[in-house]
Amino acid sequence: MKKYLLLAFLAVNSGVWAQEHKVTEPVLAGHDGPVKWMSFEQAVEKSKTEKRKIFIDVYTDWCGWCKVMDKNTFSEGQVAKILNEKFYPVKLDAEQTADIQFQGTTFKFVPYGNKGTHQLAMALLNNQMSYPTVVFLDEDFRMIQPLAGYQKAEEFHKIIQYIGEDHYKKMKWTEWQGVYKSPYSPSGSGTGGN
Repeated sequence: MKKYLLLAFLAVNSGVWAQEHKVTEPVLAGHDGPVKWMSFEQAVEKSKTEKRKIFIDVYTDWCGWCKVMDKNTFSEGQVAKILNEKFYPVKLDAEQTADIQFQGTTFKFVPYGNKGTHQLAMALLNNQMSYPTVVFLDEDFRMIQPLAGYQKAEEFHKIIQYIGEDHYKKMKWTEWQGVYKSPYSPSGSGTGGN
């Protein structure tokens, strides 16, 4: 009897949670949080109707710093807001085995040793396989910048705002650092040469 009551309670409460949170788009499996992650194919499809830059987090399941970046950087509200509003945010497992079709090319998994690497990850990272690495593509899928290594939310916000709001087209990075207003500092003033 208790078992059935628990199941009924869970069913009712999960329905209430779904109504309250208005889940409208599926979350990429295993990547919950405030960033609305999608697959590479979903981002390409969405860009057909609304052009946007694409942000790609290239990761592996065994990468510890990738998990730390998920927990500390991508879960931060200010970072998630820019990624969701200015980009199509993509999670790309560098070791996924499923083919990806893109611009007339089929990118495949290349096995070696006990693992392997996906050709799209190799192409995006210029064969410099380092995790985590994030990649910024413009609205026409041209490379803006790959960025290797763990990024803290405070510094990463500066980078994604610079690229997401097209400041990189108008000013050099050193100039941007002088005018950037950090949402993390008490005064909100630019960080200068920090």
